[in-house]
Amino acid sequence: MPDVPAVMPSPRTRALALCALLLVALYAVAALVPLPYTIMQPGITADTLGEYRGEQVIVISGAPLRRTSGQLRMTTIAATPPGDEISLATALAAWPDPDRAVVPRQAVYPAGRSVAQVERENTAEMRQSQDAATAAALRRLHLDPDRVKVTLNLADVGGPSAGLLFTLGIIDKLDGNGRGGDLTGGRVVAGTGTIDASGRVGAVGGVALKTLAAARDGATVFLVPTAECGEARVNTPKGLRLIPVRTLDGAIAALNALNSGSAVPTC
Repeated sequence: MPDVPAVMPSPRTRALALCALLLVALYAVAALVPLPYTIMQPGITADTLGEYRGEQVIVISGAPLRRTSGQLRMTTIAATPPGDEISLATALAAWPDPDRAVVPRQAVYPAGRSVAQVERENTAEMRQSQDAATAAALRRLHLDPDRVKVTLNLADVGGPSAGLLFTLGIIDKLDGNGRGGDLTGGRVVAGTGTIDASGRVGAVGGVALKTLAAARDGATVFLVPTAECGEARVNTPKGLRLIPVRTLDGAIAALNALNSGSAVPTC
């Protein structure tokens, strides 16, 4: 039987095979190389009228308190810890997920700051937010801050975005809706927004993820800074009502209208 000569691949075939091998190798390396991004997703929520990690969130002395019903839940976002890194494969898996967001790392952890610095700044912002919330609540109720002491026990949840919900919690514990009822109307109300001592509500960012956290934890109403209504409408969970607010007075008026069955603004 005659010998059959071996068929040698053409130069073009060999070149294509080599390119394919290089692409596979490059992809494998890229999949493992850390990227300058972080993944954000819905974080914890905490009822400012109740407890968090075994402690009352709002502790008040120097004035009589009322028994409340319902919940006022502040919302947060969870991000990849500052010391962790994500790979291309992880980022690609998270990208199409509506419950997660892939954002530049510097948007969450500014360059040039250590992990300890970021944590200290977040804690300082939270404490400033708590001070402003207390001032806004006592100002609204015409109470003397020298006689009424308010302690807020959520310093380990960094950032200023719980200001509005702290303020509403203080008011509900002290005065409710001013007519013997609750601000919540017995509902689970969640929200976000900074607040200053005069009662102005400010935007915070990440609202679309916070609405997911709120719905997950039972909220049916979400108070959102008016400027962030557009973002809040993105992927809004079914059954969650968005109420835009600009000021503390506006937030209280909207909740009272909701409880009385009157017209309520919506995003």
